[in-house]
Amino acid sequence: MSERTARIARTTKETDIELSIDLDGTGTTDIETGIGFFDHMLTAFGRHGLFDLSVRAEGDLEVDGHHTVEDVGIVAGQAFASALGDKRGIRRFGSIALPMDEALILAAVDISGRGQLFWEADVPAVMVGAFDATLAKEFFIAFAANAGVTLHIRELAGENTHHVIEGMFKAVARAMRQAVEADPRMGDALPTTKGAL
Repeated sequence: MSERTARIARTTKETDIELSIDLDGTGTTDIETGIGFFDHMLTAFGRHGLFDLSVRAEGDLEVDGHHTVEDVGIVAGQAFASALGDKRGIRRFGSIALPMDEALILAAVDISGRGQLFWEADVPAVMVGAFDATLAKEFFIAFAANAGVTLHIRELAGENTHHVIEGMFKAVARAMRQAVEADPRMGDALPTTKGAL
């Protein structure tokens, strides 16, 4: 399997983002978005996925964090899609039920080429530090759509909003890690009967 890395830059009137990823890294991260809790979540995502991840994002935080969080999701999804290339030899599917103290989060992913999020979670409209908790869903919508993955996230249990959201980022990272791994039995084949993903 060849080197699976990508570097994506995206500039709009609302945000300026540079992101790089190595799918076969060691979980080394360098994150700076201007939103401390979001930095914490992206750091956890890289570490638990064993993705080397660098993110530099400048956004219109004087408005709020929405554009920054959503646009980082867009760029992260694009980077995953680019780094995966033709998707030959990957496992394609990944899932985990991940405990984060009282929270229990299910994440399941299919690198299907059909970008969509299915979300069953009750995340209240509260601030976690400078992060609007409702933006977690916006991030994952943007990520799934641009990565071309079918992503299910379910909150099976949880009370503390910090724990619930952190559990989501860790669970999705672990599921993605499984899905992008090389399957030695697959060889160089595509993991589909359709001939394309």
